Amino acid sequence: MILLDGKAVSAKTKERVKNEALNLKNSGIEPALAVILVGEDKASQTYVASKEKACHACEIRSIMHRLPENTSENELLALIDLLNLDDSVDGILVQLPLPKHINTSRILEAIKASKDVDGFHAINVGKLASGLDGFVPCTPLGIMEILKEYKIDVKGKNVCVIGRSNIVGKPMANLMLNADATVTVTHSKTKNLKEICLNSDIIVAAIGKPFFLTADMVKDGAIVIDVGINRLEDGRLVGDVDFDSVAPKCSYITPVPGGVGPMTIAMLLANTIKSAKNRAKA
Repeated sequence: MILLDGKAVSAKTKERVKNEALNLKNSGIEPALAVILVGEDKASQTYVASKEKACHACEIRSIMHRLPENTSENELLALIDLLNLDDSVDGILVQLPLPKHINTSRILEAIKASKDVDGFHAINVGKLASGLDGFVPCTPLGIMEILKEYKIDVKGKNVCVIGRSNIVGKPMANLMLNADATVTVTHSKTKNLKEICLNSDIIVAAIGKPFFLTADMVKDGAIVIDVGINRLEDGRLVGDVDFDSVAPKCSYITPVPGGVGPMTIAMLLANTIKSAKNRAKA
């Protein structure tokens, strides 16, 4: 069993991003990421601080907009419009979740597709589904980067994606399809989940339930990617996979923490650089 070290792949990705950012700066383009945080959500504040720190470490200008909880939807849309029009801004990220009085879909669709480094805009979703070049959501893109780093070819493999969210499950399925895998997307209404998992060469668990994937659901030699980040009552951070029982059966497996998690911010930075390169070509 080999551990897929997302922390190491993330460090390598960030080093590449930093070098590309310096090259762009030398040619007169300073890559810039604008992050908008609305409200006081503690987890969101932590994520935003991590993104800001990562930007500075990788020579990307970080533009922070911290807005109060009572910010109106129209005020937020007005800020996004300004950032859309600002040619010096390459990426715009609105930290989720937003306060309940704001329509999340409307906000995400307001971000210019060419600056949508989260890959959530309908145009980028459509490009991914069509196999065209666009921005891809960072977590599934990071998973593909880990597989590439470990020279794991998904072509012809049976892949089971557990979870159908717009952030992980659906884009993960499309990325795997585009890489010539045979993909089954499963979810809470799937009836024969165990049988599908046992027939899978690769399982991507992204359902948000601690220890959901157990050893009796995994065949010998399978590759298991754990996207889950669940905080237990005792404070431990665990994934969607029952790691201790599943790992001995696997050829490769990601740990939690230190697996998929570190890749998300790394790919956000990579997407920002991609946007800056597009600006340089324009």
